[in-house]
Amino acid sequence: MGATIVLSAFDVLQFPQGGGHFSAYLQYAYGLRAAGCDVWWLERMNAGDDPAAGRRRAAALSARLGGVGLPDRLIVYTGKCDRERGYLTMEAAAAEAVLARADLLLNFNYEVDPELLARFRRTALFDIDPGLLQLWMHQGDLTVPPHELYFTTGDTVGTAAARFPSGGFDWIHIRPPVSLEHWPVASEEARAEFTTVSSWWSDEWAIEADGSGWYENSKRASFIDYLALPELSGVPLELALNVDDGEREDVEMLERHGWRVRRAEAVVPTPADYRRYVQSSAGEFSCAKPSCMHLQNAWVSDRTICYLASGRPAVVQHTGPSESLDGGRGILRFSTLEQAAEALHSVRTDYKSHRAAAREVAETYFDARKVAATILDAALAMPDPSRAVDG
Repeated sequence: MGATIVLSAFDVLQFPQGGGHFSAYLQYAYGLRAAGCDVWWLERMNAGDDPAAGRRRAAALSARLGGVGLPDRLIVYTGKCDRERGYLTMEAAAAEAVLARADLLLNFNYEVDPELLARFRRTALFDIDPGLLQLWMHQGDLTVPPHELYFTTGDTVGTAAARFPSGGFDWIHIRPPVSLEHWPVASEEARAEFTTVSSWWSDEWAIEADGSGWYENSKRASFIDYLALPELSGVPLELALNVDDGEREDVEMLERHGWRVRRAEAVVPTPADYRRYVQSSAGEFSCAKPSCMHLQNAWVSDRTICYLASGRPAVVQHTGPSESLDGGRGILRFSTLEQAAEALHSVRTDYKSHRAAAREVAETYFDARKVAATILDAALAMPDPSRAVDG
């Protein structure tokens, strides 16, 4: 077994019905395991959660990890500092031993406490909210403890093309991974619908990069501009949304305009269900959060690359210039209603070619093995701080 890597995931424990959310972190684990690493999953239970309920969720997550090849590799902890720390899935001494011997912490939890970070030889922060994370730090809305390395999934972060500050860090650019072995090309047979899995409403607002004003930063705000797309394009479109009874009016509005709407928790509660849903679709149609367009961060969803790996073309909103996204085959991007309809028509009329191109894009740019190699080359080439010699 090679390097020991601890992956600090965010909010999987509290979102057990989110098969896609879990799957996103799982692709990193798959890539690292393919590179020979011993991968551990680390997650914090929210403060105030009932301990018994927390243990049940931890047991469920442990079983789910075991089902995908990571048995007995879950460390769930409580508390935001050492004096509050407790462990739910292992004895404290055993958990602390894993942290101490780990070669690297891959941290997706922006608010991890500094005392926990200090237990690791090397730490790497993973930016999966490009542009927003940098603005949150710049504006003082978020204090991120220092790490040795800073990775980002946004192509424009820290470059001259960015519309936002870099935060003063040297960002290492990586792409969100997909395990090609676990996401093989799907059969040619597919439903007629182009689909996506998405959040809907949120109370998140984002400030313009120049501080001039605020805007609603929900998927709802973006999809509303494309209400007429099913009728305009003639292509069946389906949304698997995280919605509740309070959003029934929005669901009815979508359905009046020709969208099919399903509840995500009923459709994709597990990674296996999520994979079946993606691979049975004709392809993906999706919008991005408004911040992606405002900031031009070149963001692409981890979900989209699962469609691509499956040989399912994607039609998604343009979020900024990107070598991996601008080829015009397999993945097509739009900025207007008319462009979206045209892109869907293009895919439908040359579907076989776009299917092959989608897989090729995934293999070229998003292969989890290649992403893992980039992470390990950058992180493990650094001197081990625990072995540094003064003078």
